[in-house]
Amino acid sequence: MRERALVRDLEQALEEGGLRGSFLVRDLDSGEELALGPDLPYPTASLVKVPLALATVERIHGGELDGSRTVEMVPGRDTTAGPFGLSRFRHPARVAVEDLLYLATALSDNTAAQLLFDLTPPERIAGVLRRVGVHGISVRHGIAELTGTPMRALAPGDTHLALELAIGASTEGHGHPVRQLDVTHASSGSARAYVDLLQALWRPTAVSGPVAAHVRGLMGANMLRHRLSPDFASDSATWSSKTGTVLNCRHEIGVVEHADGQALAVAALTESQVPAAAQPGAEALMGRVARRLHDHLRAW
Repeated sequence: MRERALVRDLEQALEEGGLRGSFLVRDLDSGEELALGPDLPYPTASLVKVPLALATVERIHGGELDGSRTVEMVPGRDTTAGPFGLSRFRHPARVAVEDLLYLATALSDNTAAQLLFDLTPPERIAGVLRRVGVHGISVRHGIAELTGTPMRALAPGDTHLALELAIGASTEGHGHPVRQLDVTHASSGSARAYVDLLQALWRPTAVSGPVAAHVRGLMGANMLRHRLSPDFASDSATWSSKTGTVLNCRHEIGVVEHADGQALAVAALTESQVPAAAQPGAEALMGRVARRLHDHLRAW
């Protein structure tokens, strides 16, 4: 009864805050979990960089790909739009594969991620997910596809028009005329599927220990800490995570590891009903909802 009341309260809070969301929190050892709509598929944007990292790290640890191999990046020729890292470079550079992994995961650098996709294509990543028993995550294209939204064609003062289209044109089945938001075209997944991926990385069985530790380290270095981090990082807990953002969708997945040894995986996938690009209130609301689920589960 208490869990149902909590879920109703959180669903109401999301609705009042202009958000729809899919949330799941799981104790990685007991398997106990609390959730809101955990099986709804969402276009997952940069969350796909975690499966990308897993597949790339496996190839490095297996000796198939040299992590010290350098890749040339020429702005204009190789640049994928984005606010961070190589995406902002003005001059050619050569970067090692392992450093591309850091940039793509910790900084969410789109150019670094696309260069990695060129080495390990989506179908190869999908095969790795199947082999390690993670289902419900679709990897259909590289990051370059993600950046070509209607927002790029508009002047900065008109971005609300792209967001209004994103909000108003979706279907009940999560289809959409904007291909980056259509779950049958875009890379997609559910909160449950991404928590399953976190489970495979933090409590590895099918993933080798060194590979899992490498990916955990990349997520622990995440520099984008404005979304769920304020509610989970503290002196007595570490928060390792990855964000994803496209148009009105804001996501984050991660694992909070407490000093007492308990570890809980968290996935928060949301879409805003407010046509504004900057929404610190929505970021804070995501964190509050995820934290209340976490606190209730931790108190069991």
